[in-house]
Amino acid sequence: MITSRAFAGHRFAVLGLARSGLATVEALIASGAGVTAWDEREEARDEAMALGADVGDPLTIDLIGFSGVVVSPGVPLNRHPIAAHAREAHVPVIGDVELFAEARPDLPPHKVVGITGTNGKSTVTALVTHMLESAGRSVLMGGNIGLPILARDPLPDGGVYVLELSSYQIDLTHKLSCDVAVLTNISPDHLDRYDGFEGYVASKARLFGLQHRDQVAIVATDDGPSKAVASHINHRLHRVSAKDIDPADQARWPALQGPHNAQNAVCAIAVCRVLGLNDEQIERGLATYKSLPHRMELVGEARGARWYNDSKATNAASAAPALAAFPPAPDQRLHWIAGGQAKGDGLEACRPWFGHVKRAYLIGEAMESFAAEIGDAIPVECAGDLATAVARAAEAVGEGDVVLLSPACASFDQFKDYEARGDGFRAAVQALGGG
Repeated sequence: MITSRAFAGHRFAVLGLARSGLATVEALIASGAGVTAWDEREEARDEAMALGADVGDPLTIDLIGFSGVVVSPGVPLNRHPIAAHAREAHVPVIGDVELFAEARPDLPPHKVVGITGTNGKSTVTALVTHMLESAGRSVLMGGNIGLPILARDPLPDGGVYVLELSSYQIDLTHKLSCDVAVLTNISPDHLDRYDGFEGYVASKARLFGLQHRDQVAIVATDDGPSKAVASHINHRLHRVSAKDIDPADQARWPALQGPHNAQNAVCAIAVCRVLGLNDEQIERGLATYKSLPHRMELVGEARGARWYNDSKATNAASAAPALAAFPPAPDQRLHWIAGGQAKGDGLEACRPWFGHVKRAYLIGEAMESFAAEIGDAIPVECAGDLATAVARAAEAVGEGDVVLLSPACASFDQFKDYEARGDGFRAAVQALGGG
């Protein structure tokens, strides 16, 4: 695990004891810190006690003298009472990424790449990691993806930590100066956590404000908000665009098809060039990359069709590039499964690609509103749930068709998270004989 002498003799409160919370407790105690931990679940509190933590609710204890309250990025700071309680005690509310930033001086010499954006950040993070690994570099992927960063063993001299950073995680860090910071794109999302869209954009922009002047910023300027962020960066800046990718080159990268993946690829290429990879190493990494689970993941072929799991597309802006990846050739072949718990942005971002869709199968709470929004533009079936949607699509597909689960919605109306939704889709396809 990652530990630091900087934490020795200090006391921290940890609120929330899921995987990253328990990893934080263990790393802090191993570093010589005192920890008071809390979770509503008794079994989680017992695990923290077994690691050497005291048990106490940070909302009810006196926080004066604590060095920080460590919370999960899922805690809504704009409305959770811990924010005001910590502020009254003059104690910062931080995340495990901030602890990693504070531990960096005790680690062997290394680089940190931080990747944020509304969409594409997981793919860019995984792609950069893969490209560095295939070039023989020591690399570790963490942040909003993979295992908790503090639970990982430190990299040797010259290693690269590649961190996916949500806006929530950026909100909880104050000292993370990334050697390379990346912005993929910005579109409205998570607006319940911010004072309007401007607040959300400002959260993303903070990642660049934390950098030093000799560090590198990479911004994909394919959208207006990202262009605006780039215009305020005063240190080393590389502007990139999906238009920089030659379609003939992209055709050689099987897991990186579609316009959204052109943007993902150009961001990853820019990072790897900054880190010293040559053209041959970059091309090898792009050609051998495999898609992340739940993000344009080919889960199998069944009934003559290819079935793609894009469950991570939890908003319309994320689903739109997936639709764009399957143009009529020459006839419509795309069967689209969409719906769930709507985020309020509707399907407007998907509208330019409605002409790609042969039939839509709608599910979940958004089913009726999506049907009304689509109108006569696409033949629609209100399937209700995912299993029914898969069954209806299986009855309708023909040879060479594509079935795409790209919900444009959160999953919480019917599933605990987007992973569970994607796993359910994969199981249903395998039951058809796919996989």
